[in-house]
Amino acid sequence: MSNIFDLFKKIEKGNATPTGPVTHIVVGLGNPGSEYAATRHNAGFLAVDRFAERLNTRVDRARFRAITGEATWAGKHVLLMKPQTFMNLSGEAVREAAAFYKIPAENVIVISDDVNFDVGRIRIRAKGSDGGHNGIKNIIYQLQSDQFPRVRLGVGVKPHPDYDLADWVLSPFSKEDMATLTASFDRIFEGIGMILQGDVPGAMQACNGK
Repeated sequence: MSNIFDLFKKIEKGNATPTGPVTHIVVGLGNPGSEYAATRHNAGFLAVDRFAERLNTRVDRARFRAITGEATWAGKHVLLMKPQTFMNLSGEAVREAAAFYKIPAENVIVISDDVNFDVGRIRIRAKGSDGGHNGIKNIIYQLQSDQFPRVRLGVGVKPHPDYDLADWVLSPFSKEDMATLTASFDRIFEGIGMILQGDVPGAMQACNGK
């Protein structure tokens, strides 16, 4: 009976195999390596893994100095990316993929961690500065544009002003914080679906501050 239930689940999720050229890139930022897997700086990686699960696909192909996967999302052929260049050089992987598929900056959606927000809080912007995030800074530099949507995902404010920022972002989530973070992924998933359909204001209204 378990095989039948698995089949029903696959039918419910639909066929994730996309057709036609890639039109959008969804990038989750983080650092490669098991030692970083559950750290605050890897919130973007964790989000992409959840998106892949919902889209019935896998992010497991090495391309563009990243681990990638493809899916149909909100009717668009999307490349999911987890750059393997380490955070500060994330833009190199994004640039290679965008150049290969001839994708404009406005069709690149980036999910990054943010230490200015409580865990799980979401802030979507259509464009703008790097906000002090080195991964976003490098993407702006490599694409020569800041005109791409980004999802800032709160990973918690430093417990004390004197706490070293690098130590904080590379620290693991507590069990409770990880549960809170994970709960935000489905809301982000819906928000990105709106962005893919061209409704950034709708995504902002649905997600910001939540």
